[in-house]
Amino acid sequence: MTVRAILDSKGHDVLSVEADAKLSTAIKLLAERRIGAVLVMNQERLEGILSERDIVRVLGERGARVLEEPVSAVMTRKVVSCRQSDTVAGIMEMMTIGKFRHLPVVEDGKVVGLISIGDVVKRRVHEYETEQEALRDYIKTA
Repeated sequence: MTVRAILDSKGHDVLSVEADAKLSTAIKLLAERRIGAVLVMNQERLEGILSERDIVRVLGERGARVLEEPVSAVMTRKVVSCRQSDTVAGIMEMMTIGKFRHLPVVEDGKVVGLISIGDVVKRRVHEYETEQEALRDYIKTA
């Protein structure tokens, strides 16, 4: 199973904010959309990612005054990404080793999607259910 299969079922929509947007604006977007991360982009170029963990860390370090600072002051700049051809098992390993929950999907330098650990788990559960059903059907006909 590949990343492409996940994107084909969930969609390729990607929410983003600009690096100079206020942190409070980005937080509002995360809350309204009930998501855990947003990409930080300039035109179509990926500059970083802002996650709930980034926000909690900086609030703990610097307090509420950070809410008026730009996203660029808080975001993770070194973004790990994957390709549509990567396997689900491969990205699970990347996410586990890197201890992150969101992975931009990039093809030819362009962001084409965003995968969350929730998307991965949902896909794996679907695979297991399909496999179990196939085994049940096989046993019934044996």
